[in-house]
Amino acid sequence: MTNLDLYAKAEHLLGIEEATEAMYDLYRSELEDYKVKTLLDVGCGRGGFMRRMKSDGVKCQGVDLSSVMIDECRAQGLDAQCLDVSEVDGTYDAVVSIFDVLNFMDKDALTKFLDAIADKLNDDGIFIADINTLYGFSDVAEGTMSNDSEKEFLSVDAVFEDNELHTTFTLFEKNEDGNYTKYQDTIVQYFHKIKFFQNLTSLKLVDKQTFSLYDTEDKTLLIFKKK
Repeated sequence: MTNLDLYAKAEHLLGIEEATEAMYDLYRSELEDYKVKTLLDVGCGRGGFMRRMKSDGVKCQGVDLSSVMIDECRAQGLDAQCLDVSEVDGTYDAVVSIFDVLNFMDKDALTKFLDAIADKLNDDGIFIADINTLYGFSDVAEGTMSNDSEKEFLSVDAVFEDNELHTTFTLFEKNEDGNYTKYQDTIVQYFHKIKFFQNLTSLKLVDKQTFSLYDTEDKTLLIFKKK
């Protein structure tokens, strides 16, 4: 099991449903200003945002590196594949990467990722993504939490140091025989300064909005156009 699949298994215990819906509302409102007919959701998760945009008449495709997430998308009849964005065919009016997707890559990987995003945009296309602010990492994300259900127990321990957030997920799942199976992995997220996004060769940062999701100004929304 990859660390992304472990995250997928544990996501329902993280208590982020309300924040996720708030993010979807924000992205949807931003896209209303553009005549979007086709959309690619990179890091689509379980397909919640695609469902919303499909209801608005937008043709949507999703990709995610978690096969668990993609299986759930397909079970809902959504067009989703377990692919890297560089492997996607075609171009789109809009591409989105919702909820920290960019923070899961270091600068080298992120540069390649954003170049691939530019290749998937129509000439007047738009790319919208969000990142954690420094405060969002150091004062909001760092720390410990736990949650449980009848058959599961989750512990999360996050440490922010040297502009990296290392989050260890430990999940215990109760088996039919009463014993537990333990899953554990660490996910790394990286803090990126706005200046990095202002100096891209393939995308132009046309707008940025710092907003409050969990706490005061813990997230920044980034809007790009193809250069």
